[in-house]
Parts: sequence; structure tokens; C-alpha cells
Amino acid sequence: MRTFAYCRVSTVEQNAETQAHQLKERVADLLDTRIISESISGGVAAMARPAFKELVDHKLEAGDRLVVLKLDRLGRDAIDVLQTIKMLTEKGVSVQSLDLPVSDLSTPEGKLMLSLMTAFAEFEKSRIVERTQEGLARAKAEGKTLGRPVAKGTTQSVLKARADGLSQAKAAQELGLSLATIKRHWNKEL
Repeated sequence: MRTFAYCRVSTVEQNAETQAHQLKERVADLLDTRIISESISGGVAAMARPAFKELVDHKLEAGDRLVVLKLDRLGRDAIDVLQTIKMLTEKGVSVQSLDLPVSDLSTPEGKLMLSLMTAFAEFEKSRIVERTQEGLARAKAEGKTLGRPVAKGTTQSVLKARADGLSQAKAAQELGLSLATIKRHWNKEL
């Protein structure tokens, strides 16, 4: 079993060396060449991070172990973190987070912890959708206009270009608007 470690900091001003040092102190069989570090926001999905993707796609194999100092190093979005851990465990990679009471997430206890985290992440996602819908309903009830604001005169300009015989592409060019905007206004009535 090979052991890899992943260190992540959010900005280039920060340094992952502290994480790497703490990992080397706590993980006996960790080689310097198997510590992967990058500076990228935790808000970026795990598999969209270049160094992490390289690690998963080209270095980690079934039977390997991936260690992180804290679970949030894998990401800030609970759902993405859980999907990442699931993907790794399905690949046969053991995932360990040294900040959790049960560090090995591939054991029965770790799977229980992961299940609980999944339930909380699902609940969190549902609440976000609920709050968004409530906010939209309240805004509608208050008479607010929802959606993209329309610049005054856009519809008239597009309809005049159409009446003048311009194509949608030519109208977009002439009016300095995107083709999508032209298409949205092309068949509107005044």
C-alpha cells in the first residue's frame, strides 16, 4: 500500500508547507515525492483542480491510501467532498482525514460517518433550494420583476432592425448586442 497526501491552500500568498510538515509528522510511511500540493480555492470542484485530478487519474491505484490533514482540504462543498470520497473508495483508494474521530473513511465506522455527512449535505442542499424558492415567492409578492433586466429600447431596436430586413446576426453586429439577446427580442410585440 502506497500513501499519498494532498495539501491545498486557497491563495498563492498561503503556503502548503505547514500542512506537508504536519502530515509527515503524523504519517510514518509518507514520502516527500507523494505529497501533492496546490494553491486553489476549495470552492473549485475537486476533479476540476489540476494537481488533484492528476493525482487521481495518474498516480492513485487500488490499494493506495490518500491522507489529508483536514477534510476541508478536499473542498468546501460537502456534496463535492462526499462525491470525491465515494469516487476514490470505488476506485479502491482508502481515504483518511486526520481531523476526524474516525480517520479511515473506508472502514464501517468511516462509512457511517460518511453516511451521516451525506444526509446533512442533502439536507443542506434541500434547505438552500427551499430558501431560494421562498425568496423568489416573496419578491414576486412584493411586485419585484424577476430575471434579467432589459435595457430600455432593446426590444424596439431589435424590432426596427428586423423591419429593416437585417438578419439576426447582422442586427447583433449593428446593435452591439449578443445573438442570444437578439433572439430573445426578435418575435416580441410592442
